[in-house]
Amino acid sequence: MSDEENVTGATTATGSTEPDEKDPLTVEVALRWGDQDSLGHVNNVQIARIVEEARIRAMSAWFGEARGGFWVVLARQEIEFASILHYDERPVRVQVWITRIGNSSVDVGCRLIAPTGQVAALAETTLAAVDPTTSRPMPWPESAARGFREQLGDQVPLRRRR
Repeated sequence: MSDEENVTGATTATGSTEPDEKDPLTVEVALRWGDQDSLGHVNNVQIARIVEEARIRAMSAWFGEARGGFWVVLARQEIEFASILHYDERPVRVQVWITRIGNSSVDVGCRLIAPTGQVAALAETTLAAVDPTTSRPMPWPESAARGFREQLGDQVPLRRRR
């Protein structure tokens, strides 16, 4: 595994970078020089890409290749930008955990931590299980539900607009 694809186990963080119930999986993602916009900070679209990369690596770490028989599609995503993220040669750390398990959907929490240690973004993504033959939602297989339960943690501390 290259440095750009480093997936580490749960880490103990300090302050607001740690959920209360369970330590999340931490994924390191390298920043690219081209991730910056004309204002000199990592663009919001690239933040979504980093969150996606971390979420996919977490799912691979949790389930390996044992994901056959259903598709997983993104149904919803909310990102709160907590601080400006500047390019750095050091990777960002993204903590990934499950916040809610439904019959055919699951919410995935992410906390993006800058190389400086400051929280740069919080995200919550809803993923849905879809039957590949009907393209309709389907219940999670028991093995997936069991795997999600093992990663269950706190809600993402997003500021709710409503």
